Amino acid sequence: MAVHSLILVVAGMLLTVQDVAGTACDPVSFGQSSIVCRCNATYCDTVPGLSLSANTYTIYTSSMTGNRFSNKIVSFTDRGAMANSKITVNKSISYQTILGFGGAITDAAAKNIFMLSSATRLKLLESYYSPSGIEYTLGRIPIASTDFSTHAYSYDDIDGDLDLRHFALVTEDLTYKIPVVKSAQLMSSRKIKLFSSPWSAPYWMKTDESMTGRGFLIGQPGGPYYKAWAKYIVKFLDEYKKQGVEFWGLTAQNEPLDGRIPFFPFQCLGFTAEMQRDFIISDLGPALHAGGYADLNLMVFDDSVLEVSSWAKTIYDNETASQYVSGLALHWYENGVFGYNEMTDTHNINPSKFLLATEACTGSSPLDKQKVILGSWERAEQYTDDIIKDLQNWVTGWTDWNIALNMSGGPNWVNNNVDSPIIVNAVHNEFYKQPMYYAMGHFSKFVTPGSIRHEMSIKGSACDGVVFSTPEGYTAMILYNRSETAENVDVVDGNKTFTVSVAPRSINTVVYLS
Repeated sequence: MAVHSLILVVAGMLLTVQDVAGTACDPVSFGQSSIVCRCNATYCDTVPGLSLSANTYTIYTSSMTGNRFSNKIVSFTDRGAMANSKITVNKSISYQTILGFGGAITDAAAKNIFMLSSATRLKLLESYYSPSGIEYTLGRIPIASTDFSTHAYSYDDIDGDLDLRHFALVTEDLTYKIPVVKSAQLMSSRKIKLFSSPWSAPYWMKTDESMTGRGFLIGQPGGPYYKAWAKYIVKFLDEYKKQGVEFWGLTAQNEPLDGRIPFFPFQCLGFTAEMQRDFIISDLGPALHAGGYADLNLMVFDDSVLEVSSWAKTIYDNETASQYVSGLALHWYENGVFGYNEMTDTHNINPSKFLLATEACTGSSPLDKQKVILGSWERAEQYTDDIIKDLQNWVTGWTDWNIALNMSGGPNWVNNNVDSPIIVNAVHNEFYKQPMYYAMGHFSKFVTPGSIRHEMSIKGSACDGVVFSTPEGYTAMILYNRSETAENVDVVDGNKTFTVSVAPRSINTVVYLS
């Protein structure tokens, strides 16, 4: 099948232009706590460009009252009202280096994007990846189907084909996901790190002979089915490479705890920490190296925080397994229950391995009566709070789940619908940027890959936040005010002392030359 292009080109030049002033949001209210920004074929808001001088800082604000990246340039000498709170930045103390921020290009996301006209598709992708948008630099690509597909499928459904002679990519890859990926790469001025994740082996490789439910690979690590599964993953990487798409990373298995749950409703594959360790030692690690992917960043776990430190210890403490592994992947779903200290504890087991947040979404709880809430500021706050707490505990980046869903939060073949930062209204050929989109952008736009987190203490304030030095030579500080009251906060960073005014219920990025 041919790979189609999504990009509009005029005289051989890509139409993505950074608007220094920015284009304003077209606000629409759906009766919730805040607004969405409506985009169509001819209009979409953009992020104001960054202009810095030695004597000023710029503050970008998104708020429940409707600000969306509103920006103000302020003189350091303009102290404003007296502050009762203080932030101290200590750049002599450094923590982790940032890999990036982004989202997943699932079957559902790509198909929703293709429901729009070519001009509207371009606006959506520019919103995420171009210099006029929030400039995502991470992209998660599922290996075959997930629940966010229209049906369950693998790349080889021929029973007993251990040599994978019938392995082949499908329409979902060639007509949808790959074109979206290549369009994003073309319009981005930053390198997009792609990583892949498998959900389930083909049914015939599994103990339960099904892609769903409680099931493991047949046999033991080192056996024929484990070898075939490792080969399957390498063939996926090979086939995408043939289409011009190469990967920075790979998680060894999406949510391996799911495959240990009886009657689990969608694609899964079970592993214990010991099984994954031995699979990496005997099968996956050697197969990646033999296939030319020795430099691929292999990540273990890729699940919620419940068992994270025990998995890290089991795998990292084995010298052979550890040599194949670059880091550990985490999902956000139980962070608020089990706390964030588990992340720091996991980092301390082996500080040479990175932590990466690889999946998050709102509307996934059985208690969520509405899967999609157009204009929910509370959901943007959930994203912001989790990202900040992750970053405060050594996480190197944060990856959202589906980059675009429909008005019902799908399609999803088991009706496991959720919310997304961008919701597509295909009937009207338009899409809506949720408050969650802007929450993501306060990090992804300004905390560029290679940024280093520094120590930051906050006293007398309801705000929470993090601060970074960027490779571009500026400081980026994210301040989240969860309270109903505006604040003036004194910031002390070395020989710089200035006052920042923070709006109520707002997310703010303060940028100044380091």
